[in-house]
Amino acid sequence: MLRALMFILPLALTIYAFIDCLNTPEDEAKHLPKVAWVFIILLFWIVGPIVWLAAGKDRRPPQGGRTPSEWHRGHRSTWVAPDDNPDFLKSIKDENKKDESLLKDWEADLRRREEDLKRREGGDPGKGPDDAAK
Repeated sequence: MLRALMFILPLALTIYAFIDCLNTPEDEAKHLPKVAWVFIILLFWIVGPIVWLAAGKDRRPPQGGRTPSEWHRGHRSTWVAPDDNPDFLKSIKDENKKDESLLKDWEADLRRREEDLKRREGGDPGKGPDDAAK
């Protein structure tokens, strides 16, 4: 039982440190970039996770109500998706209005042409469309 514990405890520590490192925002990793910390944790099996937990992460409470897994959700300077941007949504509405007005113009033009065609053909109901043009 003690032999299994000597293998499971470092493995659990490594897994915990690895997941903690991946979930830590880049600006909270101290001394090295996150990628370097991941390699240190995975390559130096027992020492790497202990060093990460002791010195690799900024352990102060998050500021502005931020949690470590939040990934700067409230502090974005750019839009992540187009449907988050109100200017983009407004431009879509404007394009839809333009398209609707263009469609109405086309429908009105089509109705006018149909009426003109009926008038030309309607002069003599016995004549076909080829005869009406003569």
